[in-house]
Amino acid sequence: MSKGKKQTSPKVGLGLLCLLTGLMAVKPLNAAETETNDVDPEGLTGSLSEITVGAIAEEDASNQESDDELNHELLDSQLEHTASTETAVEAVEIPEALFVDVPEVVFSEADVTVTAETPEALVADSLSPDVSGLNTPNSTLPNSTVTSSTTLTPVPSVNSLTEDTASNSIGQVTSVSQLSDVQPTDWAFQALQSLVERYGVIAGYPDGTYRGNRALTRYEFAAGLNAALDRINELIAAGLAEAVTREDLTTLQRLQEEFSAELATLRGRVDTLEARTAELEANQFSTTTQLNGEVVFSIAAASGGYPGGDDPDATPGILSHTGGAEGNDAQIVFNNRVRLNLTTSFTGSDLLITGLQSYNFGGGFGNSTGSIPGALGLGDPVFGTASNLGLAYAPQFGTTNPQNLSNSGSNDIDLYKLLYIFPAFGDVTLFVGTNAEVTDAFPAIAPFASDSQGALSRFGGYNPAVRVSGGTSGTGLASAAGFIWDIADGIDLRGLYGSVNASLPNNQGLTGGTPLGAGLFNGSYVLATQLTLTPSDTLNIGLNYANSYHQINILGTGLSASDIGSVLFNPNAEQLAAVGGNEVLAVANEGIRLNSIGATVNWQFAPGVDLTLSGAYIFADLVDVDASTNFISWMAGLHFRDIFGEGNTAALLVGQPLSRASVGGEAYNPENADPFHLEGFINFRLNDNISITPGVYVVFDPEGYSGNSTTAVGALRTTFTF
Repeated sequence: MSKGKKQTSPKVGLGLLCLLTGLMAVKPLNAAETETNDVDPEGLTGSLSEITVGAIAEEDASNQESDDELNHELLDSQLEHTASTETAVEAVEIPEALFVDVPEVVFSEADVTVTAETPEALVADSLSPDVSGLNTPNSTLPNSTVTSSTTLTPVPSVNSLTEDTASNSIGQVTSVSQLSDVQPTDWAFQALQSLVERYGVIAGYPDGTYRGNRALTRYEFAAGLNAALDRINELIAAGLAEAVTREDLTTLQRLQEEFSAELATLRGRVDTLEARTAELEANQFSTTTQLNGEVVFSIAAASGGYPGGDDPDATPGILSHTGGAEGNDAQIVFNNRVRLNLTTSFTGSDLLITGLQSYNFGGGFGNSTGSIPGALGLGDPVFGTASNLGLAYAPQFGTTNPQNLSNSGSNDIDLYKLLYIFPAFGDVTLFVGTNAEVTDAFPAIAPFASDSQGALSRFGGYNPAVRVSGGTSGTGLASAAGFIWDIADGIDLRGLYGSVNASLPNNQGLTGGTPLGAGLFNGSYVLATQLTLTPSDTLNIGLNYANSYHQINILGTGLSASDIGSVLFNPNAEQLAAVGGNEVLAVANEGIRLNSIGATVNWQFAPGVDLTLSGAYIFADLVDVDASTNFISWMAGLHFRDIFGEGNTAALLVGQPLSRASVGGEAYNPENADPFHLEGFINFRLNDNISITPGVYVVFDPEGYSGNSTTAVGALRTTFTF
């Protein structure tokens, strides 16, 4: 921690100016003292070097010393002043508690502790940094997110990196003309001009005014006196003692005596603050790193689901992870997700985000019934987690790492975010990392996009064009690099390249345990971009495009059971033989190219009320088979702020979860209905760090089959941020 340069120009009221200058130039402090007293230079300079100590040296009653002798003794003691000023004056800062009776007390440049400004959000959702914070809790580019101001996002992200804080001080005044409300006709104009020109201890307010008519306390006066003493110390130390008149020194000594109690109090307060600061510095975790955290507790249950493969209008048994067996109501489950994010800034304009995560959600390869969609029988045929019914904060692939199909245990600790963001040139910021998500870089448009504070369902958060290719896996699946270009006010362009298999050196294919490929440029990848437009304070638009290649036949959104085996076709004998005759694996073992487009609009049409509209269309084509399928999804939502109390939010959402729209070539579409989603939730802010979100969502014709039972999911989510 470094200390700022000593400042000597507090903003004192005009009453202080007139009193101080008048005393210097006109008369003694007390009316009864009508004689001019000489000053003991050694006593005065000693007191100046200890300006915050109440007692000063006794005045010399003799009136025989000349001005030359006075200045000679002052100059002789300047070394003592130089040494003492650094310790006695530098760290003076007036606690606000001393001025409880004053409407506004501002100091031009108080000593401050300098720490690196950390960008607020690669956390769109990472504590959502989901960079929260690339989207913190969470540090941020202009228009990085359009979520409600009450949303808790403790983790930093790319979105918050370039957020600038403007200075609220205009600095020291060098001319009275800089103060817009001080005129030459004012009765104290000359007094003010004298203090500015002779000692430079006056500064204005941020709006360029002086506000000389406001009252001041004795503590404020003592602060102004302290600044004047400090300035005289500087003049003496610089060998300019002749610039200080005998009358000024006499007056200052008397003022010190008069305000000795206040000066002593200030010094005591400063000593206490310095002791506390020293203790914090000695025990701080790091001078460059901050810790942010988020804990999510979830109680959830679901009813309805898969009636079994015997129903001709339900999901075909071959496409169900139950093999055609009926699903079950999901029992009440108690889950958790813990995220700890270390945000480090080395230069003050960069950000390194290191995120650790653990959770006890189930599902995944070999345990497809361990999630709520899996228990209902409505999950995808491999992991059981991709579904119209997924929770927003549950991981996309359960306990499985899809890079190598390995499984982790409940509440294992894993690295889920490792990302570095830094300014490049002009209005361009770059980022690179081995564990990232698309939402770390792309700002959220919908105010309910946060998975820890917003919608309870996975459907209700981000546009499918953002989620495609594992863009929001919840586990930092991709290695990614990209840019953020602040083109102009209200125009923001971002893009990235992501590889979900960059850490693997050898591609052994689906049956060899590397289904997504291997290497940074050989295997599955995504090229994604988002153009964010903010034409007004109440209107925000996000336009998304993604070009993807997957080594296997998947979408990677987590929004539908059709995520696996997305383009359905009848495999031939050669294709079946390559996977041991398993028809599901034969369909999945085909490369696919995706072109995904999406748009999201958020309009605040009334105070505290937003309307959000979102839509996406995905074109999916198999690489080596003449088969294609297009997917569609849309959503509309109303978001309310400060409902039932300040800081609370609520939303109502309706829409169509991702489902097949059309097919071409050898592809076929077994779906016979359009699924429909209805959701409502309320986020209660108990305080700045705790929120509780009860809600429910219902899906009609889930997964696009009229035979599947209407399914309801209820959840109670509690979020702790720190």
